[in-house]
Amino acid sequence: MAVTPRLDLRQSQALVMTPQLQQAIKLLQLSNLELAAYVEEELQRNPMLERDEGDRRGEGDAPGADPDDRGDDEADPAALNDIDFDAAAPAELESGAGLDVDYENIYTSNSDGDGDAGTVGPHAMDGGGGFSEPAYPSGGGGFDMLSPDIEQTLSDLPSLREHLVDQLTMDVDDGVDRLIGFNLIDRLDEAGYIAGDLAEIADSLGCEPTRVEAVLARLQDFDPPGIFARDLRECLALQLRDQDRLDPCMAAFLDNLDLLAAREFKKLEAACDCDSEDLEDMIAEIKTLNPKPALAFDQDVTQPITPDVLMRAAPGGGWVIELNNESLPRVLVNNHYYARLKGEARTKDERHYIAEHFQTASWLVKALHQRATTILKVATELVSQQEKFFTHGVQFLKPLVLRDIADEIEMHESTVSRVTSNKYMATPRGIYELKYFFTPAIASTAGGDAHSAEAVRHRIKELIDAEPPKKILSDDKIVTLLRADGIDIARRTVAKYREAMKIPSSVQRRRDKAALT
Repeated sequence: MAVTPRLDLRQSQALVMTPQLQQAIKLLQLSNLELAAYVEEELQRNPMLERDEGDRRGEGDAPGADPDDRGDDEADPAALNDIDFDAAAPAELESGAGLDVDYENIYTSNSDGDGDAGTVGPHAMDGGGGFSEPAYPSGGGGFDMLSPDIEQTLSDLPSLREHLVDQLTMDVDDGVDRLIGFNLIDRLDEAGYIAGDLAEIADSLGCEPTRVEAVLARLQDFDPPGIFARDLRECLALQLRDQDRLDPCMAAFLDNLDLLAAREFKKLEAACDCDSEDLEDMIAEIKTLNPKPALAFDQDVTQPITPDVLMRAAPGGGWVIELNNESLPRVLVNNHYYARLKGEARTKDERHYIAEHFQTASWLVKALHQRATTILKVATELVSQQEKFFTHGVQFLKPLVLRDIADEIEMHESTVSRVTSNKYMATPRGIYELKYFFTPAIASTAGGDAHSAEAVRHRIKELIDAEPPKKILSDDKIVTLLRADGIDIARRTVAKYREAMKIPSSVQRRRDKAALT
């Protein structure tokens, strides 16, 4: 082979992403609140974008608004198809080949109705429901890849909810208990007290009150001490218990806080069976406690999160799913302003500036429209898949993976993953992140429907809780009982689930129960 200079023509494949596609992927992952902040920034940066203060449906404009100034891109989705979005794209950028992107489906229109909401019900499972054409505004425009992500702009200090969620995910492995825990976290008031009657909470979740009480007892061991108390006495008692100072005398003192408020010290000494010196020490110790443990955290983040999707019961049965319009910004392309500036442009740079910002704004409106449609379609299918959960409660979560949703709505798994990240849905049973409805499956021994891992863990806990002290169940015995129920599970899986739930081995349980008898 001669070593001489020559020219070769080679073909190769590489992952290429335009800045517009990168922007659209980023928009899919943003929650509504993050999207609103992003849009606000774009409104300041792009003169071709304007805030839509009127009715998005076209039924009326804002008082004093000039109808000619309203853009047509959002009001008429069909007009979006006439824009040459490729002309707005600068030179394509090469990106890392490991990025999972659904190029075909990420902008494929899936709307096939005139309503704003999808309807799911017993008779609408196969057909889906009508999806709106929500040309929902949002931000975008700029393609500065060096700008910081939203996560980098947040405070380093965790919020109370993040602090509690971290502890919940580490200490509670049962899926049902986690769902109950998330619901209780969202019911905390500004001081850190649990709001609402536990029986009502259990009824809304479709589970037994004793299970809610058991989860609450575990949450009361979380940091900060005193959190999840139902009243002042319990809050102080939790903090004293954490310090190992809740003796009978102090418990009696807490039971008679009304005497302390009335400054009836003699009656308080009699109730606690102590002298004045001991009473003074207890009062001084109580003063060191925090009656409002949640106030040490940012108050803005102790409030319940704002849902991205709203779900309610339909009058004729089934469910209605719609986007939370109150948290979505409204923007459109100002065609009138664009036409005026284009006619006044004199130099090449001015014409380039105007064209670039108009194309960016037009692409943004289309991307936001598709984002809203995709979120609505995924949420509607998710509700149809988990119908029994919403009807009967947390015990009926079915096995579900991203591919199940992706196959039904004909999208890529990566798109479904991005849509369900950081998105929350308000349901009659509480506010849940869309990701929490995806659960792994365990096969059935009879070849029927698979069982969800959360349901199997719950069944293992039920068997162990019901075992008599003189007949402790071994892991092998639990496997036998589960297989009799149609659950195909291995012994090592039972042991893994048991250890994840912090349940001791059969030998240790036998010793513990023998010590109590």
